[in-house]
Amino acid sequence: MQAYFLWAATVMSFITFAVHTFIGGPVVAKPLLANSDLPKASKWLNYYTWHVTTVFTFFMGSAYAYVALHPDRPELVVFLTVVTAAFSLLSAVVALKGNINPFRFPSTSLFATVSLLGLVGLLAG
Repeated sequence: MQAYFLWAATVMSFITFAVHTFIGGPVVAKPLLANSDLPKASKWLNYYTWHVTTVFTFFMGSAYAYVALHPDRPELVVFLTVVTAAFSLLSAVVALKGNINPFRFPSTSLFATVSLLGLVGLLAG
């Protein structure tokens, strides 16, 4: 494994966390909570999943940093790389289903970038 790319994945993970939390929060979560048309359970379940992503993106960065410091844990990079690739693909599919350009959702490109950095870090040696 190549620690340089794992550190790059760490930085991109924390950028993803920051974009999600500090840009997405006011643009997505705040209007969600202000919406009175959604059923109560739907609204709060969506808010919960918002925070699941917040927690995951923070720990994603922490986990890549851990592996950069402890390169004997490649299985963690494999897991993170597969999950972030799946999240990027899911983001694109959801956007397309809504007739939205997938790159209008920052999650598409941010998770893809983290995944690619993880993959390169895993394969480079």
